[in-house]
Amino acid sequence: MAREAVVSGQAAPGWEAVRDAFARGQADDPGAAQLAVHHHGRLVVDLASAGAVSGGAASVDLASGSGGPAGAPPYGTDSVGVLMSVTKGMVAVCAHLLSQRGELDLDAPVARYWPEFAAAGKGATTVADLLTHRAGLPAFTYGTAGIGLPGLLDWGGRVTELAAMRPVWEPGSAFLYHALTYGHLVGEVIRRVAGVSVGAFFAAEVAGPLGLDLWIGLPQEAERRFVPQFSVRPEPTQEQITRFLAGLGLSPADPLSLALRATAAELTAATEGLTTRQGRAAELPGAGGIGNARSLSRLYAAVIGPIDGVRLLSPETVDRARTSRNEHLAPPAPLDGGDGSGRSRFGLGFELPRTGLPMLGGGSFGHAGAGGRLGAARPESGLAVGYVCTAMSWEPAAGPDPRWTGWTEAVMAAASCRG
Repeated sequence: MAREAVVSGQAAPGWEAVRDAFARGQADDPGAAQLAVHHHGRLVVDLASAGAVSGGAASVDLASGSGGPAGAPPYGTDSVGVLMSVTKGMVAVCAHLLSQRGELDLDAPVARYWPEFAAAGKGATTVADLLTHRAGLPAFTYGTAGIGLPGLLDWGGRVTELAAMRPVWEPGSAFLYHALTYGHLVGEVIRRVAGVSVGAFFAAEVAGPLGLDLWIGLPQEAERRFVPQFSVRPEPTQEQITRFLAGLGLSPADPLSLALRATAAELTAATEGLTTRQGRAAELPGAGGIGNARSLSRLYAAVIGPIDGVRLLSPETVDRARTSRNEHLAPPAPLDGGDGSGRSRFGLGFELPRTGLPMLGGGSFGHAGAGGRLGAARPESGLAVGYVCTAMSWEPAAGPDPRWTGWTEAVMAAASCRG
């Protein structure tokens, strides 16, 4: 008997095909997931899947479904979970708000706002370099063990060391993803300008006015709605990573190899930390945001248009944010081989469509997260989407997440019929 996802929630008339595509995409997912879609500011899709069953109806009560490991709370559209790097888009919204208000110049040197950052040859590094992963600071340390969980939760210690650190490559000359340090680098600039932490700024200036269930630092009262994520495959070992990098031409002692191995260890520590109350309460703005698909979609809808009288970014700010900033750059040598066809594309803090991450087509922008999360918008079609899952199964190098493909196409088709 065919497997079919158990789906609850609502799809507005004319958007039923999105529900069907979401159910098909979740049919082989061992975990739970949510999908929400806004169209010209109106919530038209708000769905949850607690996992696949053999046959049966595709519309049932999820009150008894956990969509994850034993002991997890029931899963539905109000549940919240880890967003991983989708959090980076939330941080980018904060930076653009400050820029739009004239308080932060994204093309200015970081040292204008954070004087200590000028150390070790970083005086010319711009805020835009931080937002576009060009700063040459992909890890918190060059030790292969990385910074463990206690260190990751020490904000002051981490930003002090980043300010003193020498970049692995000349800032602005190459591009390589800053998996965790992005959040501290951009977050500290926001703190220096706004006078509050990035989590507090997001709560007051973004989540509060829009009534979002999105946090950078989960409050205690929301813990009862939290559903944990889980991995479907083991993490690569340090030995495997070292061999892989050596195959690309990086010796184990090369600073870039050390930094990338530290990044892997730090990501593992952060992921493990998010299984604890301490880790969820902390601000890890590179990957530690927590929320649900409905709020993620509502956030992006308010970025591109008004939601209940609130619009976050102007059309001019949005256009600046989604203009590609790194297509002329390659990763640092010797990682700069190949034709670049699968290379990440970034605007100012937001990912742009590319091979493996089509989002909502040309003109869309947003951010994906490890394992398969996605938040994105496309102003031309008035679309904003949020997708959140509990099973860490997506690998960007393997192409688009198979759970996305059907519903993204259905979303774009439904929007095209409605203008």
